[in-house]
Amino acid sequence: MSVELPARPQLRSALVPADGILEGPRVLRRLPEGVQERPYELFALRPLGRVIGAEIEGVDLGEPVSTPLKAELNRALLEWKVLFFRDQRITPAQQRAFAAEWGDLETNPFIPKGDTDEVTRFSRGASMPGYENIWHTDVTFRPNPALGSVLRLIEVPPVGGDTMWADMAAAYDNLAADVQRRILGLRAVHDFIPGFDRFADPELLARWQDEFPPVEHPVVRTHPETGRRTLFVNQAFTTHIVGLPRDESDRLLRLLVNQAHVPEFQVRFQWRENSVAFWDNRATQHYAVNDYHPYARVAERVAIAGDRPF
Repeated sequence: MSVELPARPQLRSALVPADGILEGPRVLRRLPEGVQERPYELFALRPLGRVIGAEIEGVDLGEPVSTPLKAELNRALLEWKVLFFRDQRITPAQQRAFAAEWGDLETNPFIPKGDTDEVTRFSRGASMPGYENIWHTDVTFRPNPALGSVLRLIEVPPVGGDTMWADMAAAYDNLAADVQRRILGLRAVHDFIPGFDRFADPELLARWQDEFPPVEHPVVRTHPETGRRTLFVNQAFTTHIVGLPRDESDRLLRLLVNQAHVPEFQVRFQWRENSVAFWDNRATQHYAVNDYHPYARVAERVAIAGDRPF
């Protein structure tokens, strides 16, 4: 005799959960379609994550970068999205020179510069707690967001202060197929206001708004060197999706920005003094973990100018 079991309650959609993150196996494709794995000949590379993050051994960032070394480092950057270097006792000028191998340098207009042009010092501690603990891509409020950044830790807290990066190509790959179809061709507005309005008085804020009006970028960006589709919205600067009613835009943005929160798409780096991270801002988001207060965390960063997303 068969017994009919009661129906199980459906707590949420099996296809699209409330947070937009699908359960089960992930698509963890590190390289673009058709690109084959190749060894590196001029340095040792140790992966720290499945799709993102690798530590480079055997490169002194204080020395001039030869053409063959730059080509191989650039390939590693495109394949791993963020590169880490330990024990780099370099000056701000040497850090600037290394970053300049990848293009013109730029400064964030809302953050004071350091002692050297285009080197920005971030000093966080008891008097100025960290506020970068939100998933973001740098300066997407600009028409041409940064290509990437080179960050060196000068003073490291005794505990905490890690940084995390997320691979936004993996984030796109793991969207449901109907969501991918829906967002292709959509554009979103990016504005500095959500990230920086709390740091300025009304008069200065008004001047900034005139100088840096909101800009539009594609929701799905094509990486200019790899050709991969990457999800190009972030919680810090993306305000809404063009052409959608506000409530629909908010729901879709929540789904998309949550993709950066998936651990399988991330790498987490534990800093030591004179560690350096070099990341591709076109392919990643990052999050500075704010768990070290009241200890100090001091870093210097150089940003590389980028191109207009398409």
